[in-house]
Amino acid sequence: MTEESILQGCLDNLPFAQEELYKRFSPKMLGVCYRYAHSREDAEDMLQEGFIKVYAQIQQFKGSGSLEGWIRKIIVHTCINLLKKNKKFSDSVDLVFASNIRINENSIPSMLQAKQVVDCIRLLPIGYRTVLNLYAIEGYSHKEISSILEIEESTSRSQYTRARGLLEEILIKKKILQRPRENIRMASTK
Repeated sequence: MTEESILQGCLDNLPFAQEELYKRFSPKMLGVCYRYAHSREDAEDMLQEGFIKVYAQIQQFKGSGSLEGWIRKIIVHTCINLLKKNKKFSDSVDLVFASNIRINENSIPSMLQAKQVVDCIRLLPIGYRTVLNLYAIEGYSHKEISSILEIEESTSRSQYTRARGLLEEILIKKKILQRPRENIRMASTK
């Protein structure tokens, strides 16, 4: 089936078209949910909730962009809303958790294995993980994030900075990333 025929079938509320839409986009969208969720089960719940919203709002898709992008936006907002509803976001944002983290702009290479990085991102506190996902992966601005999460723009910025620093430390501890040379020399002289 073409994307257009799937879309038309979904607009006509045809179960086979809805199933085809799900088959086509659910693997990628599960990956999106997995970045926000605490467990695979949570990610699957987010995915199901998201697709219910996709089916309910399909008539709002105007074709001014990709269908995948439109679905992704709904899935991301569903993930965020579920986190806020369950108070998982606000209860786990701990600014003290990431104090004394050094940030090195050039320390995270661009060619790391995606699964390893996602696994490490999932180790971050949910608040840091959420802001990191929204900013670095989904491409939202800090102003948009502040609106979505109902936090100050400065909080979004600091959460992102701390998330990057903590992620760097996790990647170093898991030996996915090497400590920058200047830090190694300084550590050896102490």
